Amino acid sequence: IMSCGNDFVETLKKIGYPKADELNGEDFDWLFESLEDKSFLEWFCGNVNEQHVVSEKELQDFDSLLESGKPILEGNALDEVLKTLKPVDSKNSSQEEEKEEELKKLEDELQTLQKLKKLQVHRHNKLQMMISANSHMLQTLKIKEEEAHKDLKEGLQVFTAANNKLNNELLSLMDAAKKLASFFTASDSEQGSGPHPVFFSQLSLDKYLSQEEQNTAALTSYVKKHFHQGMSELVENSHEGSFHLADVSKQVTCDEADEVCEESQEIARLQTAYICAQHQLIQMQAKEESMNSAIKCVESMLQSLNNEDIGKQENLDAKISSLNDKISTIKQEITQISNEELLPLLKEKARLLSAPVVKGYLECQLAQQDCYTSRQDEICRHLIRQKTSFELIELACEMELKKHKEICCQLENLVESLKQSSNELQQRLQVITEQTQHAKPRNTISSNDGFSCRLYQLLEGEKPQQLFKTYERLEQMAQKLKQDCATAQDQLAASSQEQSRLVSKLKSDVDTLHDALYRGGNQIQLSSPELCEQFRQLEADLNQLNQLLMDLIADVKSKRNFLESNKLHQMERNLYVYFFKDEDHLKEMVEKLEQQSEAKAKARVLEN
Repeated sequence: IMSCGNDFVETLKKIGYPKADELNGEDFDWLFESLEDKSFLEWFCGNVNEQHVVSEKELQDFDSLLESGKPILEGNALDEVLKTLKPVDSKNSSQEEEKEEELKKLEDELQTLQKLKKLQVHRHNKLQMMISANSHMLQTLKIKEEEAHKDLKEGLQVFTAANNKLNNELLSLMDAAKKLASFFTASDSEQGSGPHPVFFSQLSLDKYLSQEEQNTAALTSYVKKHFHQGMSELVENSHEGSFHLADVSKQVTCDEADEVCEESQEIARLQTAYICAQHQLIQMQAKEESMNSAIKCVESMLQSLNNEDIGKQENLDAKISSLNDKISTIKQEITQISNEELLPLLKEKARLLSAPVVKGYLECQLAQQDCYTSRQDEICRHLIRQKTSFELIELACEMELKKHKEICCQLENLVESLKQSSNELQQRLQVITEQTQHAKPRNTISSNDGFSCRLYQLLEGEKPQQLFKTYERLEQMAQKLKQDCATAQDQLAASSQEQSRLVSKLKSDVDTLHDALYRGGNQIQLSSPELCEQFRQLEADLNQLNQLLMDLIADVKSKRNFLESNKLHQMERNLYVYFFKDEDHLKEMVEKLEQQSEAKAKARVLEN
């Protein structure tokens, strides 16, 4: 193809094309890429020479002939006229006829060879296309085969792994079921002999019961030692389930009542003795005081008798009688005081005197009662702990019984579910066995294959597209679903990447806009010096572009005027236009010019 462009340029140089020396052959190589144009260009390069070019004088003569309005013979009419003419030189005419016949034969042979070449090229191209299509199809089939083998291998590996996993899980489930069944079916001796009991009911309570019996016996001995007989009997009967606490104050015995009565009588005797002793003491003190006062009175009277005269004896008798009256009055008052006031005062004093004793006795009783209360609280705590432990054991047994009942119900449901699954599996295996036993495998999905039917309905959707359900269609829908999933994942990844890219770009644009508006400050700037400078530069560029456009328009106008004034350049321009845009029209023009040149040449020959 590189030499074809150079040949085309050389041909243009031969025919005297203007400025052909400035053309580069490599720029015309693209013309030979089309098969339809290549044959014409090869003929043009091989047959056209300087003899086929019409001179300026011949063109002017032809133009003048056209302007004169005379008829011009062309085509078949010209051939018929030429046939009627006799050649001047028979020898030359015969040679020319032979040359023309040979040339015609060669042209026919050339056309035949060109047609054969075109046919072979077409067949070659067709075979090349078929080879490329077959190779592409073979490559595609190989890729599909490799993918199918790979998918089959992966599916087989996945199926094998799933099968092994299912087998291991079934084995572990069987072991767990056997172990669980051994827990429930083991005998009491086996449950007790086990090193690690599983259930609470398997635990032995003998040690606990013996310990509780020992605690009860110790508590009974403690009560017998520190309490009365009734409390010990109450504690001994506590294991029968009656844990009600009794009031100790209501369990007072006869001995305690007698002891209290004796203590009260003793206090009463002490108070009576104290009252009598104090009464006697007061009487003795009163007698002593009366004797002392009488002695003093007698002494004073004796002294007065010795000192006074005998004439005053009568006054003394009167004074004695008055004193006797006073003494009798005082005795009456003393008797009244001793009978009415002295006895209550002595009783009150005796009571006050016995109050510390009674207080000490009561404090001793309170301390003893507190001791009894603390011991009772300790016994109550022990009994409550014992009752709580029994209730806790009972609650644990009830909870375990309830849990065992729930597990029993769940196991029954599980057995029913396993039976149902086993029946379905047996049915599926039977269907698969029946299908594999047929000589010709069925492509249509049977209605007995419930799993395949449900899978087909799930993949097909609500609106059925085909009347019959086939495994091939099921496989196609599965492949399509796989492709859709892969496409959706790719689209999701692409959309996430695009979204992150757009977000980052938007963030950078926002930062750029913020920097452009604020320029590191706190106030927005509506005008930018750089932007104003760019607008000025743009305005200058627009003015320069406008000037260039005006110059270009003026240049175009001048060239148009030049082309209108010079027909040769106008024709050259038209040839260039036809050469690049309308090659068929160029071919027609060249053929027309050839015919005109041949006609002029023949006309000159005839004139000569």
